[in-house]
Amino acid sequence: MSEENKDMPNTASNTCSDQGFAQRSTLYQEFLAEREEILRHKWIESEKQGKDIGFERALLDWIRKHRENWRSTRNKKLGK
Repeated sequence: MSEENKDMPNTASNTCSDQGFAQRSTLYQEFLAEREEILRHKWIESEKQGKDIGFERALLDWIRKHRENWRSTRNKKLGK
């Protein structure tokens, strides 16, 4: 191992501990749930238009049209 790499953290062992953190993180869980809804919206809108609308367009459209209601409904279900 070179002198430069000696002080660098072992990313493989950090990844394992980061995965545990990510699974416990409510912020990350919210991100995953929101991402799933955006991908669902992307699929539905792409089917309607007969072509792939792309993630960015689906994201912006979903935020404008659905995010507020989705969050409100989700928070009620989670008791927030």
